[in-house]
Amino acid sequence: QFLLRFTRNNNDKQTNKQTNKQTNKQTNKQTECTMFKQAPLPFVGQKRMFLKHFEEVLNANITNDGEGWTIIDTFGGSGLLSHVAKQLKPKARVIYNDFDGYAERLMHIDDINALRAQLYAVVGNATQKNKRLTKDCKAECIKIIQNFKGYIDLNCLASWLLFSGQQVATLDDLFQNDFWHCVRQSDYPKADGYLDGLEITRESFHTLLPKFSGDPKALFVLDPPYLCTRQESYKQATYFDLIDFLRLINLTRPPYVFFSSTKSEFVRFIEYMVEDKVDNWEAFYNSERVVVKASASYSGKYEDNMVYKF
Repeated sequence: QFLLRFTRNNNDKQTNKQTNKQTNKQTNKQTECTMFKQAPLPFVGQKRMFLKHFEEVLNANITNDGEGWTIIDTFGGSGLLSHVAKQLKPKARVIYNDFDGYAERLMHIDDINALRAQLYAVVGNATQKNKRLTKDCKAECIKIIQNFKGYIDLNCLASWLLFSGQQVATLDDLFQNDFWHCVRQSDYPKADGYLDGLEITRESFHTLLPKFSGDPKALFVLDPPYLCTRQESYKQATYFDLIDFLRLINLTRPPYVFFSSTKSEFVRFIEYMVEDKVDNWEAFYNSERVVVKASASYSGKYEDNMVYKF
């Protein structure tokens, strides 16, 4: 007895034939609007590698423009999945749960670009790209950051100055690390239209999801922080722990799209649930799974997963 019907979508050339016809019908609509293929500002865990598969699932299961549907991006993160859902299904109600304050970051792109330019002026010619900064250069960068009068975006600073995706919770934490030259050479573009049409809220998932649990045309998009991984980039230290994970599992019901990774225990856990018929096991029985292989220079290879059921 199998829990999941696998669809491998990395180096394999397999495609979901059932989605092709409806995906083609959406082509003209997609080309009429500007769709972002990645979040405008850095965010650890944005699902840009899954966008094609997410689009296919939406088009295969939500007809036409999505009229009558509600799509709840429960752990909204960078808002990329909300943005794509609204572009593909413009008549659907799309709720972006901006628990991490990403919309606020987008309001300060000018300040972010100004600070980037100041740092690059110091780092650009002093250090080779992707190399460690000298102590003097690091000290100069810290001085620039401390004296900057505008908005300071910690996520951007971490992506510019820390090694390979390191995350920190505060500026003090940032300053304790070695600095590396990962400062981008160009400004971030404006994010005009990125959040257009979205209903933005900020609410705990265990109060948000029950509002829609009885609606068969309410799609739960679930991309929580992964268990067993570091979560410093999120706003709250206790943002998502084991108790929250168990709560979420018991609130999940079709239709849903659930993202996870082999860096966490999600897939193994739902396999156990179905095998032993534990708690909310029926929600995950015969679900489908898309697997994308990924790698990180500091932690080796792993698999990202998109599990879904309609």
